[in-house]
This record gives sequence, C-alpha cells and structure tokens, in this order.
Amino acid sequence: MSLNNKEIANRVTGQVIRFIQTAKDTNGELLEMESLYPLFSKEPPVHFHPHQEEYFKVLKGELTVRIGNESRIYRSGATIKIKPGVRHSMWNEGLMDALVNWKVYPAMDTEHFLTTLTQLANTGKTNDAGVPSLPILVFLLKKYNQTFRLAKIPIGVLTVMSILFKPLFKVHNYKNKFNQPLRYFLAGKNNL
Repeated sequence: MSLNNKEIANRVTGQVIRFIQTAKDTNGELLEMESLYPLFSKEPPVHFHPHQEEYFKVLKGELTVRIGNESRIYRSGATIKIKPGVRHSMWNEGLMDALVNWKVYPAMDTEHFLTTLTQLANTGKTNDAGVPSLPILVFLLKKYNQTFRLAKIPIGVLTVMSILFKPLFKVHNYKNKFNQPLRYFLAGKNNL
C-alpha cells in the first residue's frame, strides 16, 4: 500500500507528516514529504543517515537546525542540505508552526521507520519525548540501521545490545510485529 498523500500525526511530538512521493512511487529514488513542526517543539535526538541525503525547504515559520555542534535558525524560503553521515537534529522553537518540504534520496525504508515511530507514540509505547522503551528502540535501530542511526550509540554497541535483547525480541515477537508497520498503523491496531 502506498502512503502517497497519506498523513501521519504523532500525538506525542505533535509532528505531522504528509507523504507526497514514496519509495513505491519513485522506484526507491526519492521520498518527499511535508512536515509540520508545532511551535515550541522539543529537539529530537541527534542522528544521521549513513546512505541518504536530505533536502529541506522551509515553507512557513522557522526551523532550528543543529548540524554537528552548531545550531542555526532557518526561516521561510530557506533551504537546508544534509549529506550522508552528517549528525543533525531539527525542531521548532518559533512562535508559530513551521511547515517544511522534506526530500530524502534514496528513499530506502524511511517512511516505514517514521510510520512505526508514530504508531508507537500514538499507542502509548513511547516516553513524553516520543522515544520507545529500550528494547523496542534497540530492535528498531538495528532493523533500520541503514536508514537511521543515533549519534550517541555506535554501531558496535548497538550490535551488542541487540544480541543481549534477542531473547526478549523473540518472546515479544518483535520480528512479526514490526515487519509490516503500515498494516498495523493503517488498520488502526494498537497491539504492539
């Protein structure tokens, strides 16, 4: 099922994402979204994408972007390019909602990752910052490690943690639960 023109809204972070072009629509070349960052949103964990470039254009409001150790405010009309491997985070400290056009090259499985995180938040499976419990977080970071990595967790540490949590993953059937996140999300199920 394509997410084209589908919208997901994270009830915890307030972020709303509308998928414009998905991996399925573009043969994996591009994922294009519009993302609404609510006013006074919190900075998410610093992360990077090992194999993807991201392009952002601020359509409305302002976006605070941390790249490396520096943060900067980008206002309506500004563009931001983030190359693979560059550590970053973005949020809205402004007094109005920010709307951003967001393109990811190549698409890989980014829409599934974003949808899974939204589903977890919307079903009470995250903390107030939208971060899932440690076992679920480790499982997802390992599953999506070619798409998304947290800056503070080296891949070697993640590998060791996933080995330690493997029995828990099996007991809770994470492999099947997180195999088709769209099926669960679009069907409105909350049995994660």
